[in-house]
Amino acid sequence: MTSFIDKLALITLKDHKVLAVRSYGKTLFYMPGGKRENDETDEAALIREISEELNVSIQPESIRYAATFEAQADGKPAGTVVRLTCYFADFDGNATAAAEIEELRYLSSADLSVCSKAAELVVNWLLSEDLIK
Repeated sequence: MTSFIDKLALITLKDHKVLAVRSYGKTLFYMPGGKRENDETDEAALIREISEELNVSIQPESIRYAATFEAQADGKPAGTVVRLTCYFADFDGNATAAAEIEELRYLSSADLSVCSKAAELVVNWLLSEDLIK
């Protein structure tokens, strides 16, 4: 039986690479973001999560849907799928690691070995769209 973990993620591009984050005690990188709380909209949850994780303020009017990906959730039992709804958005400030985030890194397609399964899908999609190298 498949169970789903529903998450929102921000895609931030710089110099043909995508911003990814790694939590304390983890080895793999993932797209910054997280789960909705209560009846939050995607936009409200994304703004909150990114503020908590990266110490920046998303410009709400800049949020635009990118794509949705599904992959086996890392560190979870087989059949646990993360559904990652991704958005592009601009933000004010410089992203820094906060809350559970230990490290930020801009990744290219050469960095797939350090990506979670869902992040790997995002990176490959961005590569196919000619948005990263």
